[in-house]
Amino acid sequence: MSLASQSVIQSPWDGIRALLGTTEPGDTPIDLTIGEPRHPMPDFLMATMAEAASGFGQYPPIRGTDALRTAISSWIKRRYDVVVDPDASILALNGSREGLYSAVVPAVERRSDIERPAVLVPNPFYQCYAAAAIAAGTEPVFLPALRDTNFLPCLDTLEANTLLLERTVAFYLCSPANPQGTLADVAYIERALNLARRYNFILFADECYSEIYDSAPPAGGLETALKKTGSLENLIVFNSLSKRSNLPGLRSGFCAGDPDFIEHFARFRNVTCPQVPTPIQHASAALWSDEVHVEANRALYRAKFDASDRIIGQRYGYQRPGGAFFLWLDMAQFGGSEAAAVTLWKGCGVKVLPGAYLCHRSVEGPDPGSDFIRLALVHDIDVTEAALTRLVTQLS
Repeated sequence: MSLASQSVIQSPWDGIRALLGTTEPGDTPIDLTIGEPRHPMPDFLMATMAEAASGFGQYPPIRGTDALRTAISSWIKRRYDVVVDPDASILALNGSREGLYSAVVPAVERRSDIERPAVLVPNPFYQCYAAAAIAAGTEPVFLPALRDTNFLPCLDTLEANTLLLERTVAFYLCSPANPQGTLADVAYIERALNLARRYNFILFADECYSEIYDSAPPAGGLETALKKTGSLENLIVFNSLSKRSNLPGLRSGFCAGDPDFIEHFARFRNVTCPQVPTPIQHASAALWSDEVHVEANRALYRAKFDASDRIIGQRYGYQRPGGAFFLWLDMAQFGGSEAAAVTLWKGCGVKVLPGAYLCHRSVEGPDPGSDFIRLALVHDIDVTEAALTRLVTQLS
């Protein structure tokens, strides 16, 4: 039995370590498994944080400082041309993962009338989603995200399943998608939001890759909701500085949306969740207010997308991602994701993440991950080109 099938919340890193074991790499290792940005941090970060260093001696405000929430609201206005109330509809988070995990509890509480609550999870999925669903006592229901539906859950199939929708408390939607890099357009987001309102669940829009895109800025939940309906009801959007600003260790993010849910979530977080330290909030306000470093970051990823086009070409079902920084490559002809990962490691020292470790396997439908590998293009251009060239040479 594969490690991927033993638990829906099996860490993919545990999986790849067990798969490769003591196997020696065939060349100097290049690790493409972890989506940890390696580009330079913004040069003003440390000096800005030092301005508020005395704040480490105080408990931080759990909802976020006024300055931070105002900076986030101003960024939302610049990015999406909509106005979100910084007091009623925005909360600071200790990174988006903390919010994505803990928000399920108030989502369940608001629907105490449901006996067997369900949480909808795209498949492949970020393991935090399933872990949150299980910890909150709900059933995670995995929605296949396949090539023929642009690697997003099929809303036609979902809409037809009224029994499932009637017991749904939350639906996680990730766009740009991890791991496939595809984008949900306004029509898709609007349709998902309409389902949330019709059946009274919360649409959790994970938009942490929103600022890493190829050509057009991805549509967002906030702009879709406000421009189409004038309301944020049944919607919560999550974002962070981890990818946008190359600061995964800062642990600074936010959620924004439905003011009633935000108020309930704020009360819950006040007794259960970690605050963002005040100096980090101070620096975060400056980061959300600056686009120069974000544009430079985006240009570095575009250069790596260009290298992928050139080196991979038409192989392995490759598609240039619309957003995020992953490649999702079809390894069916090489024995599937786990076999290909072993072949690449033993043959050329390139470590990739089997798609099987990002998916829930079900006997009831197609397996959306076992044929694929995920590559995180987080290294500089020279290392990225070397890794891709090795991969193509090994799998030629």
